[in-house]
Amino acid sequence: MNEPKNDAAGNDPREPQARESLAPGVWGVVATPFQGSTLDVDLDSLSELVEHYEAIGATGLTVLGVFGEAAALTAEERRQVLDIAVECTDLPLVVGITALATRPAIDEIKAAQAVAGERLAAVMVQANSARPEVVIAHLDAIHRATGAKVVLQDYPRASGVSISTKALISAVKWCSFVVAVKAEAPPTSVAIAELTAAVEVSVFGGLGGQGLLDELMAGAAGAMTGFSYPEALIACVRAWQRDGYEAARDQLLPYLPLVNFEQQAKIALAVRKECLRKRGLIKDSGVRAPAAEFPERLRYSMLTHLREAAAALESAAANRHTTVGSY
Repeated sequence: MNEPKNDAAGNDPREPQARESLAPGVWGVVATPFQGSTLDVDLDSLSELVEHYEAIGATGLTVLGVFGEAAALTAEERRQVLDIAVECTDLPLVVGITALATRPAIDEIKAAQAVAGERLAAVMVQANSARPEVVIAHLDAIHRATGAKVVLQDYPRASGVSISTKALISAVKWCSFVVAVKAEAPPTSVAIAELTAAVEVSVFGGLGGQGLLDELMAGAAGAMTGFSYPEALIACVRAWQRDGYEAARDQLLPYLPLVNFEQQAKIALAVRKECLRKRGLIKDSGVRAPAAEFPERLRYSMLTHLREAAAALESAAANRHTTVGSY
């Protein structure tokens, strides 16, 4: 790859510059609820879910991500989902882009911009090659065509692309419009430690919060992920920011059995949606192919973990009430 020249101000893009960075905290990844035997998008449930994230204090929302089943939606359905997010919350939005090829990705981004306008904090683009020069060319073409800020996602389970952390660092350094990295290639805490030592943008963990404590210790700005009890992720990150590891651990610990239960390979999406349904946050837990359906043999385990999580949330609410009332 030919090395880029200095910019108009005479700066070498390889040198560290003051960078815009996505706000730290928890960016909730929003599931797309479906309904009925035809699995139509349930816009009413979606609006309730979006409003819930804002009510509990999420920093922002990620819509049309992998766990939002964006790849299984039509272009019109993606527009409807984004429309609901814009209408039902004032939170900033990151919009997931499904395409790995440049031209289709640009088309998706322009469609998102037409709906979200200034509410669009960034688009989330997956690393589409193991070669940094290919990723840089892809991102640069996207930015030139759309002007969009980018969250660079490393999620080999979804993209099928394995890229080294060194290559990710190169891409972020060359592309000044990248405002965050979402690191979801295990071991995530190792990658996050290397990324945060080398780049000046926010690095977020994902994977349902499974590695959240270690990711925070490695320098993560928070989590960009979904979980049926996002209140726990928000409480954990806030405790970390305020008081450090022990406080964050205490907030997350009661929910860890459910975190692990939800993140089971192949069925994670169906499990999370069924947990959201049992919480009353969505009406139906259907998933679209090729996602696997919820295995009924796990219902007892799910209900056990949900009871523990509900009790932890109730206890936390009671403690907050007691603390406020003591002043």
